[in-house]
Amino acid sequence: MITGAHTILYSSDADADRAFLRDVLGFPYVDAGGGWLIFAAPPAEIAVHPTEGAPKHELMLMCDDVERTIAELTQKGVEFTTPVQDLRWGRLTSLRLPSGTDLALYEPLHSSPCGD
Repeated sequence: MITGAHTILYSSDADADRAFLRDVLGFPYVDAGGGWLIFAAPPAEIAVHPTEGAPKHELMLMCDDVERTIAELTQKGVEFTTPVQDLRWGRLTSLRLPSGTDLALYEPLHSSPCGD
């Protein structure tokens, strides 16, 4: 049976983004050899949404309190690239990875299979 999910972030500066996940977000990791870090991810959800366009995939980090998380990460030098949007399903913003890629962060307002 399926025992987990493996997420891959393709990056123009993989070393900097790995350091961000390790040092700023504090994700636990193992060195799979040669400095190739594999991170433990927090509990995850999978949602399937209909689309009129081409199918795609998205990665969003979740938090319990988006304002508190923004304050904590801003103190660590993280740049947020969009204001918080209050949406039907959650409070959404984006942070910038060292590579320049934006990564969504949201506080869900819906029930979660991971526990509330």
